[in-house]
Amino acid sequence: MIPESIQKFIDNFSKLPSLGPRLVTRLVFYLLNLDRASLDNLIASLSNLKELDRCERCFFLKNSSEKICEICSNKSRDCAVIAIVEKETDLISIEKTGHFKGHYLILGELNERGALETIQKLRLKHLKDRIIKESNGKIKEIIIALNPNTFGDFTADIIRQEFKNLAEKITRLGRGIPTGGEIEFADEETLNSALERRN
Repeated sequence: MIPESIQKFIDNFSKLPSLGPRLVTRLVFYLLNLDRASLDNLIASLSNLKELDRCERCFFLKNSSEKICEICSNKSRDCAVIAIVEKETDLISIEKTGHFKGHYLILGELNERGALETIQKLRLKHLKDRIIKESNGKIKEIIIALNPNTFGDFTADIIRQEFKNLAEKITRLGRGIPTGGEIEFADEETLNSALERRN
Protein backbone atom coordinates (compact mmCIF):
# COMPACT_ATOMS: atom_id res chain seq x y z
CA MET A 1 0.00 0.00 0.00
CA ILE A 2 2.82 2.42 0.89
CA PRO A 3 5.30 3.12 -1.95
CA GLU A 4 8.66 1.39 -1.46
CA SER A 5 10.62 4.67 -1.24
CA ILE A 6 8.42 5.86 1.65
CA GLN A 7 8.72 2.50 3.43
CA LYS A 8 12.53 2.63 3.14
CA PHE A 9 12.50 6.15 4.62
CA ILE A 10 10.35 4.92 7.54
CA ASP A 11 12.55 1.85 8.09
CA ASN A 12 15.79 3.86 8.08
CA PHE A 13 14.69 6.87 10.11
CA SER A 14 12.90 4.72 12.71
CA LYS A 15 16.35 3.49 13.78
CA LEU A 16 17.27 6.98 15.00
CA PRO A 17 17.00 7.81 18.72
CA SER A 18 13.52 8.87 19.90
CA LEU A 19 11.96 8.28 16.48
CA GLY A 20 9.52 5.43 16.23
CA PRO A 21 7.70 4.26 13.07
CA ARG A 22 4.57 6.29 13.84
CA LEU A 23 6.44 9.58 14.25
CA VAL A 24 8.58 8.91 11.17
CA THR A 25 5.47 8.14 9.13
CA ARG A 26 4.03 11.52 10.11
CA LEU A 27 7.37 13.14 9.29
CA VAL A 28 7.65 11.66 5.81
CA PHE A 29 4.17 12.82 4.82
CA TYR A 30 4.92 16.29 6.22
CA LEU A 31 8.08 16.41 4.08
CA LEU A 32 6.21 15.25 0.98
CA ASN A 33 3.80 18.17 1.39
CA LEU A 34 6.62 20.74 1.41
CA ASP A 35 7.34 22.80 -1.68
CA ARG A 36 10.22 21.55 -3.84
CA ALA A 37 12.71 24.26 -2.72
CA SER A 38 12.18 23.51 1.00
CA LEU A 39 12.56 19.79 0.42
CA ASP A 40 15.73 20.35 -1.63
CA ASN A 41 17.17 22.47 1.21
CA LEU A 42 16.52 19.68 3.72
CA ILE A 43 18.09 17.09 1.43
CA ALA A 44 21.15 19.33 0.94
CA SER A 45 21.45 19.81 4.72
CA LEU A 46 21.44 16.07 5.23
CA SER A 47 23.95 15.54 2.42
CA ASN A 48 26.30 18.16 3.89
CA LEU A 49 26.76 15.97 6.97
CA LYS A 50 29.03 13.79 4.81
CA GLU A 51 31.55 16.65 4.79
CA LEU A 52 32.19 16.27 8.53
CA ASP A 53 34.55 14.00 10.40
CA ARG A 54 36.08 13.77 13.89
CA CYS A 55 38.72 16.01 15.40
CA GLU A 56 41.85 13.94 16.03
CA ARG A 57 42.36 15.59 19.44
CA CYS A 58 38.96 15.72 21.13
CA PHE A 59 36.70 13.69 18.78
CA PHE A 60 34.22 16.54 18.28
CA LEU A 61 33.00 17.15 14.73
CA LYS A 62 34.80 19.35 12.23
CA ASN A 63 34.91 20.02 8.51
CA SER A 64 36.83 17.32 6.64
CA SER A 65 39.13 19.98 5.19
CA GLU A 66 40.37 20.99 8.69
CA LYS A 67 42.85 18.97 10.73
CA ILE A 68 41.37 19.79 14.16
CA CYS A 69 38.15 21.39 15.36
CA GLU A 70 37.55 25.06 16.10
CA ILE A 71 37.85 24.54 19.87
CA CYS A 72 41.17 22.66 19.71
CA SER A 73 42.65 25.18 17.27
CA ASN A 74 41.70 28.18 19.44
CA LYS A 75 45.00 29.41 20.96
CA SER A 76 43.21 31.44 23.65
CA ARG A 77 41.82 28.29 25.30
CA ASP A 78 43.68 26.55 28.13
CA CYS A 79 44.90 23.18 26.86
CA ALA A 80 46.01 22.23 30.40
CA VAL A 81 42.36 21.97 31.54
CA ILE A 82 40.38 19.19 29.89
CA ALA A 83 36.71 18.32 30.40
CA ILE A 84 35.79 14.72 29.64
CA VAL A 85 32.22 14.53 28.36
CA GLU A 86 30.11 11.64 27.11
CA LYS A 87 28.47 13.10 24.00
CA GLU A 88 28.78 15.95 21.53
CA THR A 89 25.55 17.46 22.87
CA ASP A 90 27.12 17.64 26.37
CA LEU A 91 30.04 19.63 24.93
CA ILE A 92 27.61 21.99 23.17
CA SER A 93 25.65 22.51 26.39
CA ILE A 94 28.80 23.38 28.35
CA GLU A 95 29.99 25.72 25.59
CA LYS A 96 26.68 27.60 25.73
CA THR A 97 27.46 28.68 29.29
CA GLY A 98 30.40 30.71 27.94
CA HIS A 99 32.35 30.03 31.15
CA PHE A 100 34.53 27.06 30.25
CA LYS A 101 37.73 28.00 28.40
CA GLY A 102 39.55 24.69 28.39
CA HIS A 103 39.62 21.75 26.00
CA TYR A 104 37.51 18.58 25.79
CA LEU A 105 37.57 14.87 25.19
CA ILE A 106 34.35 13.24 23.95
CA LEU A 107 34.37 9.78 25.47
CA GLY A 108 31.42 8.26 23.61
CA GLU A 109 28.04 7.13 24.86
CA LEU A 110 28.19 4.98 27.98
CA ASN A 111 26.33 1.70 27.86
CA GLU A 112 24.09 0.03 30.39
CA ARG A 113 26.55 -2.75 31.15
CA GLY A 114 28.80 -0.28 32.93
CA ALA A 115 31.91 -1.51 31.11
CA LEU A 116 33.89 0.81 28.86
CA GLU A 117 33.66 -0.09 25.19
CA THR A 118 36.78 -0.39 23.04
CA ILE A 119 36.25 3.05 21.50
CA GLN A 120 36.11 4.67 24.96
CA LYS A 121 39.25 2.85 26.09
CA LEU A 122 41.04 3.99 22.93
CA ARG A 123 39.97 7.61 23.47
CA LEU A 124 41.19 7.58 27.08
CA LYS A 125 44.49 6.08 25.93
CA HIS A 126 44.69 8.79 23.26
CA LEU A 127 44.22 11.46 25.96
CA LYS A 128 46.90 9.87 28.14
CA ASP A 129 49.35 9.82 25.23
CA ARG A 130 48.48 13.43 24.42
CA ILE A 131 49.13 14.58 28.00
CA ILE A 132 52.43 12.73 28.17
CA LYS A 133 53.60 14.03 24.79
CA GLU A 134 52.39 17.65 24.93
CA SER A 135 52.37 18.57 28.63
CA ASN A 136 55.44 16.90 30.10
CA GLY A 137 53.26 14.21 31.63
CA LYS A 138 50.94 16.40 33.68
CA ILE A 139 48.18 18.96 33.13
CA LYS A 140 46.47 21.34 35.57
CA GLU A 141 43.03 19.76 35.72
CA ILE A 142 40.79 17.06 34.34
CA ILE A 143 37.10 17.80 34.81
CA ILE A 144 34.89 14.73 34.71
CA ALA A 145 31.74 16.13 33.12
CA LEU A 146 29.71 12.93 32.92
CA ASN A 147 26.04 12.52 33.78
CA PRO A 148 25.42 11.94 37.52
CA ASN A 149 24.06 8.42 37.18
CA THR A 150 25.33 4.89 37.77
CA PHE A 151 27.24 4.69 34.47
CA GLY A 152 28.74 8.17 34.90
CA ASP A 153 29.82 7.42 38.48
CA PHE A 154 31.41 4.10 37.50
CA THR A 155 33.30 5.69 34.60
CA ALA A 156 34.38 8.64 36.78
CA ASP A 157 36.05 6.19 39.18
CA ILE A 158 37.94 4.58 36.29
CA ILE A 159 39.10 7.98 35.01
CA ARG A 160 40.29 9.02 38.48
CA GLN A 161 42.39 5.86 38.74
CA GLU A 162 43.78 6.05 35.19
CA PHE A 163 44.70 9.76 35.34
CA LYS A 164 45.67 10.30 38.98
CA ASN A 165 49.33 10.84 38.06
CA LEU A 166 48.63 12.88 34.93
CA ALA A 167 46.75 15.85 36.39
CA GLU A 168 47.37 18.14 39.34
CA LYS A 169 43.70 17.74 40.21
CA ILE A 170 40.77 15.72 38.98
CA THR A 171 37.36 17.23 39.63
CA ARG A 172 33.74 16.34 38.88
CA LEU A 173 30.92 18.70 38.04
CA GLY A 174 29.08 19.89 41.15
CA ARG A 175 25.72 18.32 41.83
CA GLY A 176 23.75 21.26 40.50
CA ILE A 177 22.59 18.63 38.03
CA PRO A 178 20.21 16.22 39.79
CA THR A 179 21.20 12.57 40.14
CA GLY A 180 19.95 10.75 37.09
CA GLY A 181 19.78 13.99 35.10
CA GLU A 182 21.55 14.62 31.81
CA ILE A 183 24.00 17.43 31.01
CA GLU A 184 22.50 17.83 27.56
CA PHE A 185 19.17 18.98 29.03
CA ALA A 186 20.47 21.16 31.88
CA ASP A 187 19.94 24.91 31.54
CA GLU A 188 22.94 27.24 31.24
CA GLU A 189 22.64 28.57 34.81
CA THR A 190 22.60 25.06 36.31
CA LEU A 191 25.59 24.01 34.19
CA ASN A 192 27.51 27.13 35.11
CA SER A 193 26.84 26.43 38.79
CA ALA A 194 27.98 22.82 38.35
CA LEU A 195 31.21 24.02 36.71
CA GLU A 196 31.91 26.50 39.50
CA ARG A 197 31.17 23.99 42.27
CA ARG A 198 33.16 21.10 40.82
CA ASN A 199 35.13 19.13 43.37
